[in-house]
Amino acid sequence: MYVRDARNRDEAWLLDHIEAMGLDETAFRSRDYVIAVDEESNARAGFGRIRLHTGEPELCELTSIGVLDGWRGRGVGAHVVERLVDSAETKGFDRVYALTSSHAYLAQFGFEPVPVEELPERLRTRLEEKRESLDPDAVPVAIDTDTFEMPARHRERFKRAVEETETEPEPETTPEDFGIDPDATYKYDTSR
Repeated sequence: MYVRDARNRDEAWLLDHIEAMGLDETAFRSRDYVIAVDEESNARAGFGRIRLHTGEPELCELTSIGVLDGWRGRGVGAHVVERLVDSAETKGFDRVYALTSSHAYLAQFGFEPVPVEELPERLRTRLEEKRESLDPDAVPVAIDTDTFEMPARHRERFKRAVEETETEPEPETTPEDFGIDPDATYKYDTSR
């Protein structure tokens, strides 16, 4: 399992899953995303986005973080968040924000609540928009990029991550499944 930058060919897949999960696709650009990929099957397991807000000061927001059903509980989301925070730090950001109702999940990495009145104006406006359209319970949280900490349990789960699939026995195929009447005789019947 590894996390890589999204590519142009990932765009349709990302949009499909963002929509299916009800995540934020505002100002969508596939190059802002990272994707967790299983090395063996090449299956995509999760994704997340850095959204940059230009102006003074420039701001960095983590958004649209999602993990596919069969991959949850395997450290995928944690590694997506780690990659996003690392990318933000590489781009020169000392602080990263998130506006989400999943703030308890982010707290385990060191994200802390930010009072709304202390948010930069652009993020306050963004929070209002997000609450109105996507996530009515969204709250602002932030982390200084140098304080991000990955819990060891997530690192271990990620190393051993395998997609959880429900394996059902293959149904038995009958002649009726193919429109063949077993009691009828056919011109080229060879069973006699």
